Amino acid sequence: MIFTPQAIYAQVDFNKTPDDDLGDVEDRTQELFFEAIKQKGIENYDRAVTALLQCVELDKSQSVFYYELGKNYNLLKNFGAAEDALKKAVKAEPENEWYLDELYEVYAQQNDYDKAIKTVKQLVKYHPDYKEDLAMLYFKSKDYNEALEILDELDKEQGITPSRDLMRNQIYAATGRKKDQIENLEERVVDHPDEESNYLALIFRYSENNDKVKAYETAKKLLELKPNSQLVHLALYKFYLEDNNPEQAIASMKIVMQSPQIKPEAKMMVLTDFVKFVAENPQYEQDLVEATSFTLDDTNEKSQIELAQYYLAKGDKPKALEYFNEALKIDSDNFTVLKNVLLLEIDLEHYNEAITKSETALLKYPSQPLLYLVNGVALNKLNKSKQAVDVLETGLDYIIDDPKMEVDFYKQLSLAYTLLNNTTKANTFSDKAKQLELTN
Repeated sequence: MIFTPQAIYAQVDFNKTPDDDLGDVEDRTQELFFEAIKQKGIENYDRAVTALLQCVELDKSQSVFYYELGKNYNLLKNFGAAEDALKKAVKAEPENEWYLDELYEVYAQQNDYDKAIKTVKQLVKYHPDYKEDLAMLYFKSKDYNEALEILDELDKEQGITPSRDLMRNQIYAATGRKKDQIENLEERVVDHPDEESNYLALIFRYSENNDKVKAYETAKKLLELKPNSQLVHLALYKFYLEDNNPEQAIASMKIVMQSPQIKPEAKMMVLTDFVKFVAENPQYEQDLVEATSFTLDDTNEKSQIELAQYYLAKGDKPKALEYFNEALKIDSDNFTVLKNVLLLEIDLEHYNEAITKSETALLKYPSQPLLYLVNGVALNKLNKSKQAVDVLETGLDYIIDDPKMEVDFYKQLSLAYTLLNNTTKANTFSDKAKQLELTN
């Protein structure tokens, strides 16, 4: 929420012409006034002010001159002059909403809450929509009780809205009034027993306050009232896990993972818990696969990585590679995933794939020594040692402060020269590797 004048939100009829009747104003005054309007339209606010000041000199009785003068001063950020001009307009026509709204904007831009509150209180008489602005002003000025009182009135009159709830929660957070926050939600559940969002908000607040018993009871009550609810399972699966009820926990997690109503970020949190649970209870692995098959086709990189890491930790390298490859399809610039893919290709003896993928990656990352090393290892495995030497010697130039990788390069170069029957160079690189290992 931001401090924004009701000029944006209130349903004022801005197409209505102000009541001021210029009538028989002298030709010179009319000419100057319309010149001011023209200059304002092309953003020449200084010239507009000059013309309007001349209008005032000729006829001080026209409130619209002061109103337009205030608007131009406001646009020039000359708030003192804007306030003076608009106060004269309001004094002449105290019930003119246009004048009051522009004066409110002057105070809003200066964060002058006290004067803004006084002005908005006048506007509320004409348009109740300004009431929410008034609540925000009280919130900004830290008059929280007044703000909550108005929010309560608006909720009763117009129903609950996300913007007002955001303000209400900010007030509760600023004041530490968690008890009041929960009581408000409890009342909503009683008053509107069919509204799912009230239960969900109450479950969240109970959980936040570590009142897991009430949170669990509320979740079960919501499920009883709305057995087709999907959002409630975001809370239920955790309660089921804590209650040592794995079958129902898995059922809830599957609903969450397959629900079109639940955002990917929330699903990712559930997936993380699901993976941890299955790691400790491997008999439920098939359930994990089923739950994710609907959501991990081609859109969720984090989920793919989560599953890849799960299978990697489990020692199932082919399955891990499968998910890492899917993640790489989604984000080809993720170097960490690329690294995992290449190392797994080597581990699984997919040497041709390792060569192809590392060569493609080198076009994008020509200074990454790991790519040269992977490529060299794969070439050595395929007895393409001359090519391996070329790649590995090039990659050596890119190693910076990484003795372990340097040792790996020397060992692969020693192997390549051995395969080429160049014993002298093979021994040279072997000795370099041993020496570096001893010094590190």
